Amino acid sequence: MDELLLGPDSVAARDLSDRAGFDAGFLGVPVPVPTLAGVETVLLPYTHFSVLMRLDKRLAAVTALGIDGAKLMGLDRSGIRWRLDPRLGEDQQTGERVYARNDIDRGHLVRRASAVWGETREEAARANEDTFHYTNAAPQASTFNQGLNLWLGLETYLQDNAADNGRRLVVFTGPIFSDTDPAYRGVHIPLRYFKVAVFLHHGDLAATGYIVDQTPELANLPDVPRPGAIDEAPPLGPFRTFQVPIRDIAALTGLDLDQLVAADRMPIARALTTAPVTSTWRRLNSPQDLDLDFDLNGTD
Repeated sequence: MDELLLGPDSVAARDLSDRAGFDAGFLGVPVPVPTLAGVETVLLPYTHFSVLMRLDKRLAAVTALGIDGAKLMGLDRSGIRWRLDPRLGEDQQTGERVYARNDIDRGHLVRRASAVWGETREEAARANEDTFHYTNAAPQASTFNQGLNLWLGLETYLQDNAADNGRRLVVFTGPIFSDTDPAYRGVHIPLRYFKVAVFLHHGDLAATGYIVDQTPELANLPDVPRPGAIDEAPPLGPFRTFQVPIRDIAALTGLDLDQLVAADRMPIARALTTAPVTSTWRRLNSPQDLDLDFDLNGTD
């Protein structure tokens, strides 16, 4: 991976120099941030999470969050403003220009409510504010972002029903870039996003993969801007959520997910190891539609 390292003594890095970032040992079993080969990336640590920025896209390649469900706090977002990360140049991240005067939202990749936990209120408040860096945002249509009840609820559902290590859960989230992503104001807007949830089940590492997809709804729209268009916001529409083999996410993103592919608890992922990408995706309408090789209530 062509990852840049940030100098701890640089002026730009001092503001966030005390952030520890995602803890690879959070579950008691080493689970590192996935890597991406062949492109220039920067790993940025925050409170409880890290962002692997993909500089050619000016967006995250993947975010990594550890959730301690026993220490979550219900802090609100009032008064917190989105801001650029001072450790990167403005041309290396997506800022306010993309989101101004249109129906495109700054969609959190690391879910704000999932990051807001800690031993103290101060720690939780720092995590709350850290999620409002543009490096943790992805451009999404407002209806897409605000209607993510099932997509976001998967974290809570798995944390409450599957994680058996003090209700701890690791979540990797990011865009799935493709050549058909519409371009707007110099940024390609991903049509798909992925999530991989990782937890311990009876002491063993377990993982499940998900993709939210709005591509089918865009396919029949003749006026969708294609790469190179910069003036009109793309008419992004409704979306569908799928449970998918983690190997499909690896194939679509280029991320190194070998450890999590091996821990995938979707039965069809284990049974059909050479199935074509997208051929075994399972449409979800509620968390109860999840297909796992164990009982979420604790009995196999």
